[in-house]
Amino acid sequence: MTYASYPALRLRRPRASAWSRAMHAENRLSPADFIWPLFVTEGQGVEEPIAALPGVSRWSVDLMVQRAKEARDAGIPCLALFPNTQPERRSDDGVEALNSDNLMCRAIRAIKDAVPDIGILTDVALDPYTAHGQDGLLDEAGYVLNDATIDMLIGQSLNQAAAGADIIAPSDMMDGRIGAIREALEEEGHANVQIMAYSAKYASAFYGPFRDAVGSRGLLKGDKKSYQMDPANSEEALREVALDLEEGADSVMVKPGLPYLDIIARVKDAFAVPVFAYQVSGEYAMIEAAVAAGAGDRDALVLETLMAFKRAGCSGVLTYHALHAARLLHG
Repeated sequence: MTYASYPALRLRRPRASAWSRAMHAENRLSPADFIWPLFVTEGQGVEEPIAALPGVSRWSVDLMVQRAKEARDAGIPCLALFPNTQPERRSDDGVEALNSDNLMCRAIRAIKDAVPDIGILTDVALDPYTAHGQDGLLDEAGYVLNDATIDMLIGQSLNQAAAGADIIAPSDMMDGRIGAIREALEEEGHANVQIMAYSAKYASAFYGPFRDAVGSRGLLKGDKKSYQMDPANSEEALREVALDLEEGADSVMVKPGLPYLDIIARVKDAFAVPVFAYQVSGEYAMIEAAVAAGAGDRDALVLETLMAFKRAGCSGVLTYHALHAARLLHG
């Protein structure tokens, strides 16, 4: 491939005006690129601001319906729901995840009744339901059991699908869970329920504010390094993605987002499948802290970071800035 040289070629030439920059843009953002994570809590008319996530709250089911309407009106196609399970409903075995009237299922039904044309993605993992804060069942030594946990995840997935979930998103990182969940969904008549696999989920320092949001801060004993990925590894991420796709995942996720743009790009190049990123709580909090310190403009920071995901190859992004970004893009 050959090009002209300066001055016949001036790369600044197409950048000289706004209309030309728009015409030459290689990637574009739209509200349809966003999935909005929301935290649901008990009660009526309850809004609980989350101190570690300025501007983000937990919402009771009735107010969650209002958020769904806002998302639909802004052009956001999908919500990701996470429950703040009451302490008395948490247990070592996380059995509340199987309760057909648990907080998650009530929120799914209420949103689907009021806003049937918006998608609902549900987290599948036991950490919002366990008293110990781990994503699965433990043995006597505190090690997370893989196969026993999968049995619980199957039940949790079927429970959420029956309530009306459109996308099941296993975030637990147990080996083999995608194939087991896909088989169970097919057998129970949920053939059109998608699976978005948290395929490359890293044992990251960026999750702290999320644990406050779902009430698991202080519960976790130890860490999650025996099942979440080592931040040093990238080849392993490709193996994880390959396994999940072979087992029936419709799309895959990389989590966290900005520190792992290289992983997103490698996954997209290697597999050419829908890849999503989760711009996690710590990433959101850093932007808000920068804004509060006068170190950056929120609107510009939000749109630039979201564009980075698109440029890396993402089909979409889970972001707490979804509503703000969608409104910015609407002008």
